[in-house]
Amino acid sequence: MASERPAHAYLPFFVAALAAAGSLACASPALAGPEVLREGLFGARPSPGRSTSPPVARYVSQDGDGFVLDRSQPRAFLKFDDSPEVWALHPQPAPRGDVIYKNDLGEPMLRATRLGGLTIFTPERPGGSPAALSGGGPTLRLPSMGPQALLERLAQASAKATRAARRLIPFEADASPASSAVVADAAMVAAEAVVRMSRRPDARGLLAKLSKVKLVEGRKPSAVLHGSEMRITVAPAEGLAGRPSSDKIMMAAGSR
Repeated sequence: MASERPAHAYLPFFVAALAAAGSLACASPALAGPEVLREGLFGARPSPGRSTSPPVARYVSQDGDGFVLDRSQPRAFLKFDDSPEVWALHPQPAPRGDVIYKNDLGEPMLRATRLGGLTIFTPERPGGSPAALSGGGPTLRLPSMGPQALLERLAQASAKATRAARRLIPFEADASPASSAVVADAAMVAAEAVVRMSRRPDARGLLAKLSKVKLVEGRKPSAVLHGSEMRITVAPAEGLAGRPSSDKIMMAAGSR
């Protein structure tokens, strides 16, 4: 039993999601110098005529999409109101002193001007939509996670993926106490990727290739499809940035 193992031992977890099967039957590194960038763009001592933006705030786009942007940490994070996923962003300098924030596929998600203006890029608006500050927001961080909570999160992720695929997709994880939180978050992101794939016109073919999700620790986050097993590698030391995004998982499954 897990309780009999020392704290430093590796804790293997396996979730078959039998409850999910039952429910199915009943229902159909930032760029060098991020602090310099932040101080130059949104610092506490702006030059005359330059506005400041709060380090953590909620914004609403012209199309009504709400999201929280957290720039209070070494890495910037973004979370849309209608999604559980937190996106880890990579800042890159742009013309006129702007900064473009990209996802782990190198695709732009946000553009910040030197005056504090924001433009959000979405699949529906690839050309961008301006966003306005609407108030404060919560800091985007990983919660602490014990073995039992991790098991529950794996079961939830498996159930969510199983409902979307309309067949059992078990989640298996090799996690240590140091990696439990990021493993749990990666599992939910993987389930979100399966849900997104299920909405595509070619969903049947895509999901037919996936029979299991396996989460492991490694040096850098990645997602690779080994046969019918989606292997997701997490890097615990990187926190929320230490797991692949749903976009990267979908690409590994061949859906992008």
